[in-house]
Amino acid sequence: MVIDTDKIATKDLHQLLVGSVAPRPIAFVSTVDQHGISNLAPYSFFNVFSSNPPIAVFSSNRRVSNNSTKDTLANIEKTKECVINVVSYDIVRQMAITSIDYPTGVDEFEKGGFTKLESDVVRPYRVKESPVNMECKVKDIIPLGDTGGAGHLILCHIVRMHIDDDIMDSEGRIDPHKIDLMGRLGRAFYTRASGDAVQKIFQPFNVMGVGFDNLPEYIKKSPILTGNEIAEIAALPALPEVDQVSRSLYAKLETDQKRHFEAQKLIHQGLVEAAAKLLLSAE
Repeated sequence: MVIDTDKIATKDLHQLLVGSVAPRPIAFVSTVDQHGISNLAPYSFFNVFSSNPPIAVFSSNRRVSNNSTKDTLANIEKTKECVINVVSYDIVRQMAITSIDYPTGVDEFEKGGFTKLESDVVRPYRVKESPVNMECKVKDIIPLGDTGGAGHLILCHIVRMHIDDDIMDSEGRIDPHKIDLMGRLGRAFYTRASGDAVQKIFQPFNVMGVGFDNLPEYIKKSPILTGNEIAEIAALPALPEVDQVSRSLYAKLETDQKRHFEAQKLIHQGLVEAAAKLLLSAE
């Protein structure tokens, strides 16, 4: 399938984009208008882009149906403030209610059953049920177009964070299983970022790995090992020296298929050097 993005209906292109760029974190954005009426809405075109200064960016897109803009954007244009709340599994269904296109002036805190907490620095309320609240001053709003589907990039300077103690680990860092975040996919699909869905991939950025280019062809073209499994060997700082134990195991397994299956088992056990030694015994 090949798509020319200027030759497809915006609504169809949107679904291809959000289905491809996923999962996306969800900014649950609270604002107030000039009269102090609250608004609460989710946005999945969202991420953090800087730590110093701490900058989060989300996009409020024009509606495809009628090219209108949303209350969040109107409020931020007037007040230059917002609170970005994160969405955990415990509140995801409540959050979905706030995505309904309620008329201007309706308080989505009430519609979604959320509790308002006073912010310290900005006027919009925080969501009590969210495990992390980020009070933000808006630095800039960058319009990306003037037709339906066009975004407005909203650059937010995070001036204060509120983090639930219950989501922290013993080292003072956020535990992904405790924060239990939700991510947005295409259409009505979401994903839960905890439990078996969370994988730890430890790759020091300042230690040079040998890379695929320095692996023997019979490892790179293994009929058994996946690219991810071969990458475990390619990430080693150096290929290990083969020892007698590895040579003995190599001889015992008799066929290359059995040897590659055994190497796969060792990799899954975290014994990557042992797997590499076994495979390198072919030389």
